[in-house]
Amino acid sequence: MRAYGEIVERLRRSTVQIFNSGAGSQGSGILWNPDGLVVTNAHVARASRPEVQLWDGRRLPATVESRDARRDLAALRIDASGLPAATPGDSTKVRAGQLVLAVGNPLGFAGAVSTGVVHSVGSVSGMGNQTWIRAGVRLAPGNSGGPLADADGRIVGVNTAVMNGLGLAIPSHLVLEFLRRGAAPSLGIVLRPVELGVLIVEMEARGAAASAGLRAGDLLLMHHDALLAALDSGQPSLKLQFLRGERWKIREVTVRLAALVEAAA
Repeated sequence: MRAYGEIVERLRRSTVQIFNSGAGSQGSGILWNPDGLVVTNAHVARASRPEVQLWDGRRLPATVESRDARRDLAALRIDASGLPAATPGDSTKVRAGQLVLAVGNPLGFAGAVSTGVVHSVGSVSGMGNQTWIRAGVRLAPGNSGGPLADADGRIVGVNTAVMNGLGLAIPSHLVLEFLRRGAAPSLGIVLRPVELGVLIVEMEARGAAASAGLRAGDLLLMHHDALLAALDSGQPSLKLQFLRGERWKIREVTVRLAALVEAAA
């Protein structure tokens, strides 16, 4: 059990706490390399200048290098070196039944550890075609952005949410893709599924949808999964039909996609 304890201790040292604008702990993050790169969830790093607290108690200002709210990932940078970085694993080899460990800061308890097994790997209904690792690990507010690791302590996912009692983690191979390519194309809107399609409930002022003239309250005549698939198709623009006000009049708009818009579709 000594080796297991050493693995857990390494994971705890490579897990950080994220703070936004002087508020309490908002979640967790992962020291991705020794030179200050931190990976977390986009919904955790909401401030333009978040702060990162290391395992040794140091609290450092961070800059947001890239943020992708559609994938719920963010890359932060702190001015530090020689940090105890995590070791990425190969999430494409994760299988159901595999033992995994989750580390984070749930409800302000720094470095809490939970173990469980992988239940499934694949897409989740209503969340597009993105791949998720679903695991029976105990997560709570504050775990978001922390590591999901295999039995050898290699990072196979970033813990993001809880659904039907299971933890959802973004696989590490998608994290590496995000770090290479930056944010995925986004409309810069927050949506709510309704009977006819998806309703725009929030807008980013600088987002692609706002630039095209769409407004909060517009109803896009497309199912959520189909919209996400269209955004991932590689097309430079997207033609959308929508309803506004008069529910009998169908309107149409062409949206030029911007990959670096810091918003979710």
